[in-house]
Amino acid sequence: MRYKLVIACLALFCLPYSQKSNAQDIPFSSTIAIDNDDSFDSIRIKAAHVIPTENQYQALRDEFIAFVHFGPNTFTAKEWGSGFEDPAVFDLKELDTDQWCQAMKAAGMSKVILTVKHHDGFVLWQSRYTKHGIMSTGFRDGKGDILEDLSASCKKYGLKLGVYLSPADLYQIESPEGLYGNLSKKTKRTIPRIVEGRPFENKTSFDFVVDDYNEYFLNQLFELLTEYGRIDEVWFDGAHPKRKGGQTYDYAAWKELIRKLAPQAVIFGRQDIRWCGNESGKTRAIEWNVIPYDEDPNQMNRFADITGEDVASLEKLHTANYLHYQPAETNTSIREGWFYRNDDEQGVRSADDVFDIYERSVGGNSIFLLNIPPNREGKFGKRDVEVLKEVGSRIKSTYGKSLLVGAHGPEKVLDKDQDTYVLLSEHGDELSFKLDKPIRLNRLMIQEAIQTHGERVAEFEVEAWLDGKWKVISKGKNIGYKNIQRFATVTTDRIRIKIAKARLMPVSISEVAAYYYETRPPQLDIVRDLEGKVSINAQKGDFGWKTYEQDIAGDLNRDLSIHYTLDGSDPIRESAIYRGPFEFDHGTIKAVAYGKEDEGAVAEELFGQVKKNWKVVNSSSAAKGFEANNAFDENVESYWKTDVDRSSGQSLVLDLGETIDITGFTYAPPLNDKEGMIEEGKLYVSKDGKLWEFSEAFVFGNLINDPSERRHYFKSHVSGRYIKLEVTRIAGGQGHAAIAEIGILVK
Repeated sequence: MRYKLVIACLALFCLPYSQKSNAQDIPFSSTIAIDNDDSFDSIRIKAAHVIPTENQYQALRDEFIAFVHFGPNTFTAKEWGSGFEDPAVFDLKELDTDQWCQAMKAAGMSKVILTVKHHDGFVLWQSRYTKHGIMSTGFRDGKGDILEDLSASCKKYGLKLGVYLSPADLYQIESPEGLYGNLSKKTKRTIPRIVEGRPFENKTSFDFVVDDYNEYFLNQLFELLTEYGRIDEVWFDGAHPKRKGGQTYDYAAWKELIRKLAPQAVIFGRQDIRWCGNESGKTRAIEWNVIPYDEDPNQMNRFADITGEDVASLEKLHTANYLHYQPAETNTSIREGWFYRNDDEQGVRSADDVFDIYERSVGGNSIFLLNIPPNREGKFGKRDVEVLKEVGSRIKSTYGKSLLVGAHGPEKVLDKDQDTYVLLSEHGDELSFKLDKPIRLNRLMIQEAIQTHGERVAEFEVEAWLDGKWKVISKGKNIGYKNIQRFATVTTDRIRIKIAKARLMPVSISEVAAYYYETRPPQLDIVRDLEGKVSINAQKGDFGWKTYEQDIAGDLNRDLSIHYTLDGSDPIRESAIYRGPFEFDHGTIKAVAYGKEDEGAVAEELFGQVKKNWKVVNSSSAAKGFEANNAFDENVESYWKTDVDRSSGQSLVLDLGETIDITGFTYAPPLNDKEGMIEEGKLYVSKDGKLWEFSEAFVFGNLINDPSERRHYFKSHVSGRYIKLEVTRIAGGQGHAAIAEIGILVK
């Protein structure tokens, strides 16, 4: 028997295709105007003829690129500077841009964009037009140039280079002689302005009618685009911490200069590349790159951020005056913040997190821009480098070689050449691939030939031949430049893709590839809410910057299953499968995550009495925002903290709602308040809240260095409804007591 991998196309489309002759008359372009007499149907057909420029297409092919935020904020631990910083605060002693590029190359990145000037106005290169920058620091006796070093390293390691030049400039706003918003008149200026002793090798010049600040900005653009080698992206941030004097930007002049000096560069924040709409790494379920505009984007001077979930559906296109190709960059940071702050508290994304964003963004018709901020030693941090290396390893091992290599089928889809393609007509053309044996896969990658036929596929299904019949294993929406489908692992000899809806036929497919991602069962968290419902999920880690609800482990590992026990025994594959929250009174729960063939570490959690009926009877006075009920709200991030400045004597009295047999208690100190940890104390029990019986004293050691949950078991169980915890010593001799969570262990 010969095996086939079949890709079929069904004639189930969004709208009728009777306007075939009209479609043939529409030229392909990156921008197409909508006429007054255009119908909904003709607008749909025009949308299918919008294609990227060559620069945009190359930017999409870059796929995974790097951001580097570096400057005074690195040393002040601020996200946005004030413009008042003394340049000397940039106290850089060493710089290793080779290390940056090695790490980025290991991650599979293709381009790096450096913040040569952030909002504070401090410049990282030897500009002729300001002294507010690296030339006024002690780095290399004022002769250092970060961009020059990075440019050389990029050439050495084969990376493209881009520059981030902030239009906002707090130094130029705040300085007495600052140019930003100084109400200067627009007059004819020659760019670059000649500076004695600093001639340009490039003799190109421009005449623009602009004001002082735009002249300053253009002069600096000229330096960046003529003295540091090839520049492939110019990044304009739309953020503005402050404005002055009604300052406007002459973007048309900026664009003319960029197009002349760096014709290969894309411009972010304007008509070439748009922002994804968030800084968290969140991607849209559907990311069309044919964007509706009221004005011609090629003539616009100002571009608003596009942040909505529905950006370019057909309904949105119907209200436009222009349709314009404009891919999105999904930008976020590997650290909690854009700039380095420290290695003690600043969280770093896990490799799971970064790889998940990679698959969702690159595999969701966008570009992944990941920021890696250097530390004060001029290097990427150790944790950052480890994550980049692991992500690169996963990309290479998963996507390095298609499982369809060696298959017999149309060469134009298997040749790894995105410039070749096969057309699928509305009559159900079929692409067949013969395989010598079944393959195991959990990823399928599809690309349209957007550079010749635009984005057309609107909905599709992936089917596998399993147990003698076709079974849908994944469903997708649009494809565009690239779509990666993730699904539970299947072993099959045939797969087919059905095009269920399209904006226009024929659809052009340039590549189809199958891959297998090695599952990595995650560590688990077992948590219970106040009502007593237990949830078991993958650990979210300690990254807490611009987060949103997501199941990273589940998205990466569609084979994932979680098994658990309630009797304290270790779970196995035959143990109960976790399918959602369940009620649990008290005891020990153990759980483990299983992949297709491997398993994770066993997680264990001991739960005491359910806390839904607990009440505070009395407590030492609490600091504002740190009330006593935070001590038992089943949220370790909130906590009770007293406002009394004394090293002992604080107390907390609770009503447990019923009389129970108590065998001990648990104490979790706050993780972000090391000054309130209860080191020693006493516990009292009462049946009526009036007569108290001393139970036991307790001692918890080394809390400051190890702020983990502690347990204290009584020598013999006691019966009561009320408990009173009295503090006798606070770690480090501090003056207030704190409890993130207290639990009561029951018989």
